Amino acid sequence: MGPLTEADEISKIAFGFMGSQALFTALDQQVFTHLADGALSAEEMAERTDLHRDRAETLLTALAGMGLVTVDDGRFSNSPAAEAFLVKGAKYDFGDYIRLQVGKQMYGLMGQLGGAVSGTLSEEETGSYEQWFSDPEEARLYSESQHAGSHGPARQMTRRVDLSGAKTLLDVGGGTGAYAITFCNAFPDLTATIVDFPNVAALGRSYVDEAKLSDRISYVEGNALETEWPGGQDVILMSYLFSGVPGETHEGLMKHGFDCLAPGGTLLIHDFMVHADRSGPALAALWQLQHTAFTPEARSVDAEGLATELADAGFTDVTVDPMIPEMTMLAVAKRPA
Repeated sequence: MGPLTEADEISKIAFGFMGSQALFTALDQQVFTHLADGALSAEEMAERTDLHRDRAETLLTALAGMGLVTVDDGRFSNSPAAEAFLVKGAKYDFGDYIRLQVGKQMYGLMGQLGGAVSGTLSEEETGSYEQWFSDPEEARLYSESQHAGSHGPARQMTRRVDLSGAKTLLDVGGGTGAYAITFCNAFPDLTATIVDFPNVAALGRSYVDEAKLSDRISYVEGNALETEWPGGQDVILMSYLFSGVPGETHEGLMKHGFDCLAPGGTLLIHDFMVHADRSGPALAALWQLQHTAFTPEARSVDAEGLATELADAGFTDVTVDPMIPEMTMLAVAKRPA
């Protein structure tokens, strides 16, 4: 690879924010959903979205350059990935997660990453999820987008882990209940308790009601780091919890999980994780860095290190395997019977 080629690769990385904004804008305009009905010209897309024809064409051209759409004889179509993941209502749709949580909330926080890394960020700029979610609108925006993005991993997890013999599930930081709802639908004998902040719980109950699972899913309101958890659980799930809290709390969370599990119970930790040698995966590493912008004390978790920490906490039969390719991993551990 010569210097010019290397410079080109660096330029792509440096200007990745342009691609992000193109994706956010396309999702706001429902470009991929319109293209799900068939290929469209720039003129036809302008009519569907009420955009100026030239701006519609410029946006579509940028999306084509990113590989999100294809173009043939002036007509644009969704790429297979866009068709599967970015079309509203598609089985694996997580467009709202990208558009709302990443685009409207997390992306703006990246501007304070430099201060977070250097340790010069003021107390007014840092905070916690508890402070953030005390604002009902912020809690709604985050939780609704997280709910939309969690269904796919939740379905995948039910296929990965057999909970047919479990009766009780504790979902720590379980948000609006996407995992609990999916697990209860997959395993009819299962009941679930979710621990999360009051504003999140208020939203979550509406999703639970809609799923007709109010008799099997309940909430304990409060900060998962401070609130007492119900014990005797067959399964405890912590999804995206470790990446959003200070690293110094990880040991306590594992110990608390051990204590609240019934003998023979299963602990599930799903989160962004990298390899022990810190070589990647790139997506997991970048998501961990993104959390640093909001929680400077957050810790980059590696799979092998987490497995060792779980064993030190008393867990057995520990496995850590990829979940969302190149992004997340799932740790499964048992409390000895």
